[in-house]
Amino acid sequence: MPKRMLQKLITTLNAVGKPTELYETEDGTRLLILPHGGRILGVFAPGSEENFLWTNSALDSVESARTFYASNDWQNSGGDRTWLAPELDFFFPAFPNIDIAGYWQPRALDPGNYAVTQTRHGIQLINRLSIRGFRSNKQADLEIKKSVSSAHNPLRHEAALQLSTVEYAGHTLHASLEILNSNSNDAPLVGLWSLTQMPHLGELFVPTYFRNEPKIYFGLTDTPADELKVEDHLIRFKMRAAGEHKIGVRAIATTGRIGYTYPTAGKQALIIRNFCVNPSGEYADVPWTEPEDKGYTAQACSVNSKWGMFSELEYHVPAIGGETGMSLIEDRSQLWAFRGSNQDIKKITKVLLSDAIA
Repeated sequence: MPKRMLQKLITTLNAVGKPTELYETEDGTRLLILPHGGRILGVFAPGSEENFLWTNSALDSVESARTFYASNDWQNSGGDRTWLAPELDFFFPAFPNIDIAGYWQPRALDPGNYAVTQTRHGIQLINRLSIRGFRSNKQADLEIKKSVSSAHNPLRHEAALQLSTVEYAGHTLHASLEILNSNSNDAPLVGLWSLTQMPHLGELFVPTYFRNEPKIYFGLTDTPADELKVEDHLIRFKMRAAGEHKIGVRAIATTGRIGYTYPTAGKQALIIRNFCVNPSGEYADVPWTEPEDKGYTAQACSVNSKWGMFSELEYHVPAIGGETGMSLIEDRSQLWAFRGSNQDIKKITKVLLSDAIA
């Protein structure tokens, strides 16, 4: 599995007219920010050039990157991005026809037109856009703001774990969504949707408060029986199959953490997203064929297709607009990333996610 090294990514992207911003937190974590698409393209531990996140193989050379960005196809550079939900409303222009052939990523959203500003806290990305809800037949004028700050190692005081040398990188993502329409009730129901792309062939863990069968959005019908396992307080999803496979987990069951482990150069990496769950909020994303089935906050998607080969960890923020009476919502989440021996990563996984993980 090729590694997307920091300086090589910066050099390649600069050469094709997609300049980046490099942000360093207090503990030495470096974040490679790509304004094209408003993405956190890379997360790097202090002293390391190895990216914890997945980036598109098209970025491996200047020539392929230039061809990639010249295409009219969706430009999935990789890393961590922010989309809008419900997917059924904004990604199917021919609704109620929901044939996958008609799926379309709104270009005003991705890559959008993100402006970079410097604040006293660091780098801020702002995208103003207009988007139509094809199901509601309503238009929304929106502003998405994103910025980052540090996230200290959550295990920094846990000497009893007796960890050996483990690399750590982390950050806090601050995101907000505001409806700019004069009357937010005239806008469609819309929510922030966070998607983190990681190298494929790993295993994803969703801790739950009780035994909860995940919703299968698509795929997983012709994969091995152990691909998706449901336990009393844990959902395990091995992301290794060809094609595209997606699950969703309800807000009332989700603890607010999702983790993913994958092998890398004789070691193991672990990525955890720590986020706020509010079951009283209106989680608006729905399965494509069941538009009234709301209430999902955590999702995971395994992709090995024309879009690339990556595993996606996703979570949703309660929606605004529509009948909610709200025009603004703010979100704050952390990403914690570790790299070390299998033994140490297993210890961390059990402590931060679930002691049911063997």
